[in-house]
Amino acid sequence: MTAKIIVACGSGVATSQTVASKVNRMLDKDRIDAHVEAVDLKSVDRYLKDAAAYITIVRDKKTYDLPVIDGIAFLTGVGQKQQYEKLLKAIRDHKG
Repeated sequence: MTAKIIVACGSGVATSQTVASKVNRMLDKDRIDAHVEAVDLKSVDRYLKDAAAYITIVRDKKTYDLPVIDGIAFLTGVGQKQQYEKLLKAIRDHKG
């Protein structure tokens, strides 16, 4: 079953699209059955239903009932390996 991954930034256009494309390429390379979707921050809550993980570009104080991955790591490369491992674990553990 394809895991759903949500990436959100303020507008859902530039930064989140960049991260979503990069993560999709990484998952495809590792043959992981997942789909990464970029959305805007205002509507993120409705997209998180049934998602395996949430990759966030912005820092907020809200808590979520699913793993939250630091999207900045995918932009800068700093800590990317650790965040990618966290994402892979979330996908493996997801009961979707």
